[in-house]
Amino acid sequence: MTSLLARRNTAGGMLLALAALACFATLDTSAKIVALTLPVLLGLWFRYIFQAVLTTVVMLPQRGSAIFHTQRLGLHALRGALLAVTSLLTFLSVKYMPVGEFTAIAMIAPLVVTLLAATLLGEYVSRLRWVLVAGGFIGTLIIIRPGGDLFGWHVLLPLAQVGTHSAFQLLTGKMVQTEDAVTMHFYTGWVGALLASLALPFIWVTPQTLTEWSALVLMGLTGTIGHFALIQAYRRAPASSLMPLMYVQIAFAMFAGWLVFGHLADGWGLLGMLLIASCGAASAWLALREKQAERPKDFQNSVLREPMEV
Repeated sequence: MTSLLARRNTAGGMLLALAALACFATLDTSAKIVALTLPVLLGLWFRYIFQAVLTTVVMLPQRGSAIFHTQRLGLHALRGALLAVTSLLTFLSVKYMPVGEFTAIAMIAPLVVTLLAATLLGEYVSRLRWVLVAGGFIGTLIIIRPGGDLFGWHVLLPLAQVGTHSAFQLLTGKMVQTEDAVTMHFYTGWVGALLASLALPFIWVTPQTLTEWSALVLMGLTGTIGHFALIQAYRRAPASSLMPLMYVQIAFAMFAGWLVFGHLADGWGLLGMLLIASCGAASAWLALREKQAERPKDFQNSVLREPMEV
């Protein structure tokens, strides 16, 4: 009976994770719609004000004043600022790039975290995982290859996004050892909302069409719902079942890009995406196997619960 319940919880967790990834792909696609006619910072404000307000409304009655409790307020501010910059770079990236190709490039962030954890923190990385990291970077080079449609100055945007997101993940790995996940989510939303609000008087443009309003509201809702769904997924299913699924976001993003913008990646682009997804998923699986083999807990394992959060 216990085994059956565990399987049901795992299946439910996997479905919730897939729903979250669909939300994140919808968020990026909506951001591209917004960026075509409205300031990117306006979209950023909508995305974070929805998360901040809805998280407060839902979680404050459950947690009470405990949701504010932290001894690391400065790190919460830094983490929120890093994610806000990551979101800004994401929205700028999808303004100039197809959603699917951007998502694939951004998905090398966990591989970059592995690289940084090994080189800067001296953590153990097996030879096979080094091969997978190299494979992920080769996949990125295939997507942005010289002579391809994406080659230009704007490819620096997703690469910068990978850098800020990797820093965000490393900081998260440090904080999850002592901080409550809901408290971290709460502060992240409000820091992003406050930073975006500083620019609001200078960039406010009243949306004029139903499409613009719908895309802005959809950004806020899908970002917030996606993160809540992911939290619930990890409460129901083990990370070993969920982490390989995270790369399905590339497929969702490709589908959304085709459905809304009629874009299909060429053969080389598809090869690069497949290489990134397979290397990333395999690296995540190997890291979790190493953790189960009772290696000391490290930053790489700590950030395995962080998807491509924007």
